[in-house]
Parts: sequence; structure tokens; C-alpha cells
Amino acid sequence: MSLRYALLGLLADSPASGYDLTQRFEKQLQMIWPAKHPQIYGELGKLADAGLIAVDSEGPRGRKVYAITPEGLAEVRRWLTEEPVDHTARLEALLRSLFYWLMDPEDLGEHLASEAAFYRAAAAGFREYAAAKDRGDYGDAPSVKSMRMTIEAGIRLYEALADWAEWAQTVPPPGPAAEGAASEGSEAER
Repeated sequence: MSLRYALLGLLADSPASGYDLTQRFEKQLQMIWPAKHPQIYGELGKLADAGLIAVDSEGPRGRKVYAITPEGLAEVRRWLTEEPVDHTARLEALLRSLFYWLMDPEDLGEHLASEAAFYRAAAAGFREYAAAKDRGDYGDAPSVKSMRMTIEAGIRLYEALADWAEWAQTVPPPGPAAEGAASEGSEAER
């Protein structure tokens, strides 16, 4: 459902084609809310059917540029102010950490080092993007100022995850599980 509001928010900034929106997702939102070409086009059709966006213009080869309607703008504002935020964190890295006891200590160490490096690199990428925004490379439109807040959240989140992965490398490894332990059950289960 949030893809709908991401598209409405992007179109509130400026009209765009499905291709343009796909590019914005790849460049601006990839690390926080990824969406693929077919998902975007499918949702654009639903938004148009609901009267929340309209075709602003058509270009060569039937390329449609969409613009948000007043109803669409009211809907995205309603979502921002009235809908409760879904704070569910669906981070595969954290799900996997629940099962680290199944990994060999050497594999776990390599995995955690890789995770720390990934998160440090992601934070660095966000920092570069922040520096460009702070220099004014993208102007000073309200959408740019808002994106700067999002970038700062990304920096802080990925730095925290890198810190966690580095910390996890310093604690005694929880595994590996003995062969057949999963089928035999733990002492507490017997």
C-alpha cells in the first residue's frame, strides 16, 4: 500500500512518466523503499482509475506523463497526517541473526564482517548524497529539504547497523548447532 503513497508523493513534486518514476525509485529510494518497473506501472493504472493521478501529456510511442490530481494530493496529505505509521521493521539481516547459532563460527565471522562493510559503504553513500544536497546541487525546493531528512535517517540507520555487526563480531559465537540438534530438540524442550 505504501507504494501508492510514494508515487503520489513523487508526482506531487513534479509530473513524471512511469519510466521517470522507475528511475527516481532506483536513484532516490532504492535503499529505503525499492520498487520495480512492473509494480510501478501497475500502481499507476490503479491510481489513474481512482482519479488520484491523470495523464498530463503523451509523448512519442505513447509515453504518458502523469500528474497528481487535487484528490491525489488530498489523499497523500491524509495518509501523512491521519494514517498510523507501520513501524514494522522487515530487515532480513535481523531475521538471519536470530539463526546465527546454526552457522559455523568462521562463516559467521565472515558474514558479520561483510555486513559491517556493506552498512558502512551504504552510510558513506548516503553521506555523499547529503553533501551534494547541502552544497545545493539539487536546489532548495521543499522536496529536496525533506529528502535531506530522509538521507540523514539513512546515514544514522546504516551506521547503527554497521556498529551492531562490528559488535557482534566481538561476542563469542553462538554456534554451530550439533548435527541433528534441530530434530532432537533442546534440553528445555525435553
